[in-house]
Amino acid sequence: MSRPTMADVARRCGVSAMTVSYCYNQPERVAPETLRRVREVAAELGYRGPDPTARSLRRRHNGAIGVVLGEHLAYAFEDPQARRFLAGVAEVCRERGSGLNLIPTTGADDDVERVRSASVDGYIVWTTVDTDPVLDVVSGLGKPVAIHGGPAMAGAQVVSIDNRASARELAARTFPGALRPAVLSFPFDRHRRPRLETAPAADDIAFPVTRERLLGIYDHLGDPSGLRVAVVARNDRDEAAKPADALLDTEPDAVIAMSDQLAFAVLDAAKRRGLRVPEDLAVAGWDDDPDAARAGLTTITQSLFAQGRDCALIALGDRAPGGPAEWTATVRTTTR
Repeated sequence: MSRPTMADVARRCGVSAMTVSYCYNQPERVAPETLRRVREVAAELGYRGPDPTARSLRRRHNGAIGVVLGEHLAYAFEDPQARRFLAGVAEVCRERGSGLNLIPTTGADDDVERVRSASVDGYIVWTTVDTDPVLDVVSGLGKPVAIHGGPAMAGAQVVSIDNRASARELAARTFPGALRPAVLSFPFDRHRRPRLETAPAADDIAFPVTRERLLGIYDHLGDPSGLRVAVVARNDRDEAAKPADALLDTEPDAVIAMSDQLAFAVLDAAKRRGLRVPEDLAVAGWDDDPDAARAGLTTITQSLFAQGRDCALIALGDRAPGGPAEWTATVRTTTR
C-alpha cells in the first residue's frame, strides 16, 4: 500500500495542495475551520506532513550546522575543551532552531565524502592540520565555514585566541629563574605518537595551535636549544601520565603544559615524586578549566564556550567576531 500524499489529503478535503502545504508550513494563512478539517483528514489517511528532506532541497536550507571534529565521535564528550566549545555551538543552535550534525574525521578514506554529503547549512571545523583534505571540500561547497584554532583558509573565518602571544605571556609568568624549563605538548601531527624531544622544529608541526604555542615559548626563551618537550597522544589527564613522568625524569624546574588537563597530569606526577609546587617545580596550563582554580593553577584563561558561539554564528551566515578571541593570563600559586 502506497503512502498517502499531500494531493490525497487535498482531494479528500476539496482544497488545493497549496492549502494543505500552508496548513503545515504557514498555518496562520489558513482559516481555522479549514486547518482543522485538513488535519483531521490527514490523521485519518495517515499522512504525516511534507517530507522534510524534499522541503529542505526546495528551500536550499537544511536547518543544521555541521561540526567536523577531526577526532573519533567520543572525543566530543570526553575532552573538556571540546565539551565547552560544543556547548557554545549548541546554545546558538537552540536560539536559532538549528540542528547540530557531528561529523568525526580521523584520516579515513571516506572522510571527504562524509563531509561533502552532510545535509548542513554551514560548517565548523575543529582545529586540524594544514594539509587536511576536508578543508578543500568545505571551502568549495559555497557554504559559510568557521575554523576553530586554525589553520587559516581562503573563504573561511578562523576563531581563536592569539596562541603565540598567549604562550609568550605564559612563559614569562612560568619560566623566570628556571634553569631547566620544559613543555608538555599537544600532538604534533595526526599520527599522534607520544615521544620526548629536545627543541623540536616548530615549523614542522602540523597542528597550528601546537605550533603557535611552541613558537611563543621559543620567542620568550630566545635560545630554546635545550628545551625538553614531551608530546602526548591526546588531551587526556590519565593518558598524559606516562609522558608527564618521562618529562619529569629530565628533572625540569618549570613546565608549561598546553592545556589544564595536561598540567594536572604534571601536578599528579610531581605529587607522586614528592616535589613541592612551585618551589621545586613551577607548572602552568591553558583554558582555565573549572578545576584550575581549586588546584591553584596558573593558566591562560579563554572562553571556549564563547568561541563555540562565534563559530556557530559564522556557520549560520550571521556574523564574524571582531579580531582574535579574548584571553588573559591568570596567575595562581603553581608558579613562583
